[in-house]
Amino acid sequence: MALDAEKLLNTEENDIPCNYTHARSILYALGVGFGVDPVNRRTLPYVYEQGDAMRTVPTMASVLVPDLFPPDLGWDYDNVLHVGQSIKLFRPLPPEASLLVNKRIANIYDRGQRGGALFFFEAEGRLAQDDTAIFSLQSIVLARGDGGFGGQKGGLPTPHRAPDREPDFSVNIQTRPEQALLYRLNGDWNPLHADPSVASTAGFERPILHGLCTFGLAMNSVLKTICDYDHTLIDEVEGRFSQPVVPGDVLTTDMWQDGNTISFQCRVSERDDVVLKNGRCLLRA
Repeated sequence: MALDAEKLLNTEENDIPCNYTHARSILYALGVGFGVDPVNRRTLPYVYEQGDAMRTVPTMASVLVPDLFPPDLGWDYDNVLHVGQSIKLFRPLPPEASLLVNKRIANIYDRGQRGGALFFFEAEGRLAQDDTAIFSLQSIVLARGDGGFGGQKGGLPTPHRAPDREPDFSVNIQTRPEQALLYRLNGDWNPLHADPSVASTAGFERPILHGLCTFGLAMNSVLKTICDYDHTLIDEVEGRFSQPVVPGDVLTTDMWQDGNTISFQCRVSERDDVVLKNGRCLLRA
């Protein structure tokens, strides 16, 4: 059944309640590699609600939108891939909050039967108590099995480019074999990340890591290397997912710093794969 793009583009949801506690902030932080060293006092505030003031991982904004990629859009949900993400933070995420969220599908591009359908999702979150804006985001998803529906042609926007020089910093993070099973508790239940048979049907040898988990691991590296774990410095972050990460891979984040702009990419050296590219993180002045 072909996608009904006109119907999807005319649908938006406003003032969706999203309540989260420090437990969810901790779960997200654990899912993107914080807490590996439980006695590291620089990272402990991300995974412990007492003691020093609790901190939040800025990329957690990407999982605070309820059902951002719902399975019932008329697409082949088991065959969708997250290809790009951007987040704008108007202020640091609180460790717990009651939010009101608006979300919509901003564009759907038809790339033909072989190229799939390219979805652009947009969302924003505000504090319920006073309507203060906290974040806005855009997610780009490729529905590989849903092209050729007769829709508008289009592609990805022009990406950020890293400087043409050796990285200023590189950090390795060892992902865990069960990392996708932990990370999916943040709300992305796509079986591609848990069910070996679904992963095999989609062309992967085993379940793969969520792109947004890789995104969070990259943020972990930026916070560690450049921000001294000060989450309040992050203003914007974006990147493109180019190859899958297999849980258990060693993820290397390369970073280039030019003033308040951090360019970054993630790679798996063992396979010579760049898995996240065109990364850009803007620090607050």
